Amino acid sequence: MTFELTSIQKGVTENLRSFLAANRESVDVIDPHVKVAADALAQFVISGGKRVRPLYAWAGYIGGGGDKDNEAVQRACSSLEFIQACALVHDDIIDASDTRRGNPTVHRTMEAYLNGSDEFTGSPEMAEEFGRSVAILIGDLALVWAEDMFMESGVPLDQLMRARPAWKAMRAEVIGGQILDISAEAMGETSFDTARRVNVYKTASYTIARPLQIGGLLAGVDEDILEAYRGYGHNLGIAFQLRDDLLGVFGDPQVTGKPAGDDLREGKRTELLAAAVDLTHDTADAEFLLNKVGATTDPQEIEAMAEIIRTSGAVDVIEERIENLRDEGLRYLQGASISAETTRILTELAVKTTQRAK
Repeated sequence: MTFELTSIQKGVTENLRSFLAANRESVDVIDPHVKVAADALAQFVISGGKRVRPLYAWAGYIGGGGDKDNEAVQRACSSLEFIQACALVHDDIIDASDTRRGNPTVHRTMEAYLNGSDEFTGSPEMAEEFGRSVAILIGDLALVWAEDMFMESGVPLDQLMRARPAWKAMRAEVIGGQILDISAEAMGETSFDTARRVNVYKTASYTIARPLQIGGLLAGVDEDILEAYRGYGHNLGIAFQLRDDLLGVFGDPQVTGKPAGDDLREGKRTELLAAAVDLTHDTADAEFLLNKVGATTDPQEIEAMAEIIRTSGAVDVIEERIENLRDEGLRYLQGASISAETTRILTELAVKTTQRAK
């Protein structure tokens, strides 16, 4: 794995394939149904994803003077993709999503598997419950395999233990952020403060800041580099989520793999929604947003909400905030003892993860 993005992404996929090849047998022999579940996880992990978290972990390692040819660290960085798989599989169950990356979600895949079985004579509701239940366990398996792949990567134990606090914090924070997100939806929260706390824990820390720190700690970086990683990761992670929030309302389904307006349908309490409620001059429009978000699947009402957000000026506010966060994050790289090559790659990653969809 070199420092070129496409090469790193391909390397992550190959590392995942190798891990699966070495670890599938112990699961597959349990029962054919278990093998089908493991197949669904393997397909999900291999077939898609931008590999953002392994990319940042590897950049953090190289930025700390790590060896570009260290295959053990490459495997350790790749293990983060299993944590992402766990988060996405569970997130899709929570949101009752039907598609992910343009394909059926894992719980819908398992539901279809049961419905297609000659032995199944139950109701559609039973098949749906089966799909959800098995997908929860598939997500759990992904989390277990993340730990296995990280600890058995071949990285010396003392290096793994250096990175262990960041690894543990990352897992706790993404789960805590998800609970915050669910609670905000249940309570009807629309404040900027709540939306920003969700962004920090559910995305910013887990997507960029912690992976960078894990990579840096594996390399044994000094505190000044870790501090630069924290500042960069915090700001870029929030910007990354804000871009995702815009795509969740206005994204092209052919690009995002999810229906347009999906965040509105699911009731996501985002900064974009908070900005629209705050900025709209029409009380009726604000009430419509608050009453309908997460409470309707009607395409016309979803489009009406999107139009209110569009005309409120919220999109411009969020675009400006993304740009400011990206610039602030990049400033943390200045003055730290980070190589010019690492600064280049982190700048490139910052642009790629926050740029407008074309």
